[in-house]
Amino acid sequence: MDKRNDKVKKAAFSFILLMGIVSLFSDMTHEGAASIMGAYLSLAGASAAAIGFVSGLGEFIGYSLRIITGKLTDRTKKYWPMTIIGYIIDCAAIPALALVPKGGWVVACFLIVIQRFGKAVKKPAKDTILSFAATQTGTGKSFAIQEFLDQLGAFLGPVMLFLVVLLKNSADIFNVYKICFLLLGVPAAATIILLFVAKARYPEPDKFEKVEESSEPFHMNRRFIIYVVGISFFGAGFVDFSLITMHTMKTGLIPTDTLSLLYAGAMAVDAVSALFFGWLYDKYGLRSLMVSTLCSAPFAIFIFGMDSQWALFLGVALWGIGMGAQESILKAVVTDIVPKQNRSSGFGVFQTSFGVCWFIGSWLMGVLYDISPAGLIGFSVVMQLAAIPFYYWTGMLGKNNKGDQDGITESNR
Repeated sequence: MDKRNDKVKKAAFSFILLMGIVSLFSDMTHEGAASIMGAYLSLAGASAAAIGFVSGLGEFIGYSLRIITGKLTDRTKKYWPMTIIGYIIDCAAIPALALVPKGGWVVACFLIVIQRFGKAVKKPAKDTILSFAATQTGTGKSFAIQEFLDQLGAFLGPVMLFLVVLLKNSADIFNVYKICFLLLGVPAAATIILLFVAKARYPEPDKFEKVEESSEPFHMNRRFIIYVVGISFFGAGFVDFSLITMHTMKTGLIPTDTLSLLYAGAMAVDAVSALFFGWLYDKYGLRSLMVSTLCSAPFAIFIFGMDSQWALFLGVALWGIGMGAQESILKAVVTDIVPKQNRSSGFGVFQTSFGVCWFIGSWLMGVLYDISPAGLIGFSVVMQLAAIPFYYWTGMLGKNNKGDQDGITESNR
């Protein structure tokens, strides 16, 4: 029996690594694109208002639809088809931007929205199949490994494009950006190929988690609702990085052509912190999420409240810590709270709530930035710290329920 269990755990770990490599190439694609997207749209003829609107609309669609795609995945149990379709849409939209002519900003904006729609399709299903394997290897560690490889790709993508722009050294930067998008087709293709390899090797990842399933519909109980409220506060206070790059460009603390490297540095911190806090979560539970939130909460003070390079770099590092924790621990908690048969719905509710609050919070902080940077700082810090009591409450309810797996349908107890 022990040998069989060891074999299952090894297979689950191999699956997590393989899907992590898929995420690495996927993030090389869309995070590489994100590092030049604003400038590319501007050169294509879009106004600042149009860029802001489309960016916000894309994020809103990318998150808000997950509550629907999560429920659809739970209902159909088509984990692989939903994951693959979403990835194909997501990855194909990026190299397609290379075909956009000058003045074609409307087409470019449409492709950005399509790419975000692909993320909405794939995310609940992908996180669910990973959660099945994570129950064998440790939820915190498993999602931390995913986030580490994911953010390694998010680091390599912008660095690769920075080198392309540097080597081309052309006055026609619009055409250089088109070459960049075309080049991103390589990791995009690698993503899809490896995804089909993963499906062929592990056609039924749900078999990793052996629990008795029921036909009970999705119901949110008090523990899950409290957790969602907590992560919504955190999301509302977590600034989108585009606001950080805009502020950095205005202050001139670093050269404009190195902004992509600042983002790459944040992704590097994200990757390392995800591994560390994922390990802490498996050892200490929700207390690790409270610690990571305390660490990240003051990032706005250093970035927007101080006018020096060291403060900027420290603030970005703290932002990266918060990002790493949210992408690893937050998903691990959902896996531990939500039972197997409802997990895609759980991920859909979690991701939609977090994303919508992140979008609204970022928009409000953008407004506050124009009025008073101090207001932005205060809002960011207070909202993140407000999440901590809800994390504590979630953990206490878990102890009272004598386990994490009974958290979302009252009838499971």
